[in-house]
Amino acid sequence: MNLSNSTKNNKIQQRNAVTTYGRRQSLIDTLRKQPGLRVPELARALDVSEGTVRNDLNALEEQGVLVRVHGGAVLNQQDQFQNNSFVRRYQQNAAAKLAIAREAAVLVNDGDSILLDASSTVYYLAKALSERRHLRVMTNGFEVAREMAQNSTNVVILIGGIVNNESSSVTGLLSERIIEELHIQKAFLSCSGFSLERGLTEVLLSEAQIKRKAIESSQQLFALVDSTKFGKEDLTSFARPEKINRLFTDQQLSSEWAERLKAVGVPFTICEEEGVPVK
Repeated sequence: MNLSNSTKNNKIQQRNAVTTYGRRQSLIDTLRKQPGLRVPELARALDVSEGTVRNDLNALEEQGVLVRVHGGAVLNQQDQFQNNSFVRRYQQNAAAKLAIAREAAVLVNDGDSILLDASSTVYYLAKALSERRHLRVMTNGFEVAREMAQNSTNVVILIGGIVNNESSSVTGLLSERIIEELHIQKAFLSCSGFSLERGLTEVLLSEAQIKRKAIESSQQLFALVDSTKFGKEDLTSFARPEKINRLFTDQQLSSEWAERLKAVGVPFTICEEEGVPVK
């Protein structure tokens, strides 16, 4: 009798293990397709409780599969990227970048022509655009191009030029000349620093120059700037504050900076980590 019960218990445990494994694989697949989903949305998609989703996310984080952020999680895609520098940038301030990307994505409609830079913040935006169709995408970023090209309805132009492995980007005179010939509706750019005196700044001269050309060829400029970059000024400026149509940042932005942005008339959105998309 005891042996029979033990056998039954083992079978139940095996079935539960298989069920748990399958559910967690489904969770990973869901996050890969829709990285902005939060716990309640994941629970509905998988038809399980929010507590089960949280337990699964915690277990997968312990395994190194993902990184928990407020309200959800971001997959650890280290194997997908071409260099460690991009991996590090992708993992920094993940919750803020995810929130910014989710809200900025609302501005992109099917069929738009957009320019995306090579930054990790804009890479989050690229993932958030997975459900858009027939986009015409111009980018100088390897990782961004690869992500956008996964949707077969998109036309993705990887701008040619000199390869910069550290930044996973392409820059140079050839890139600038290509951009000059393009008609871009919306440019989504990040930066390494932002101040009211110098605007959006970059460490690399080549990156700043290609972003200047992108702005000249674009009807609208949207800046994706997490709060850690406010008050920093790097080597060269590529856009004055008045050039920005809207700046997206995260909820860690200080009230002092919010008041300063209002005072100079820079339109901005503070993106809540569990917030509602901008209308």
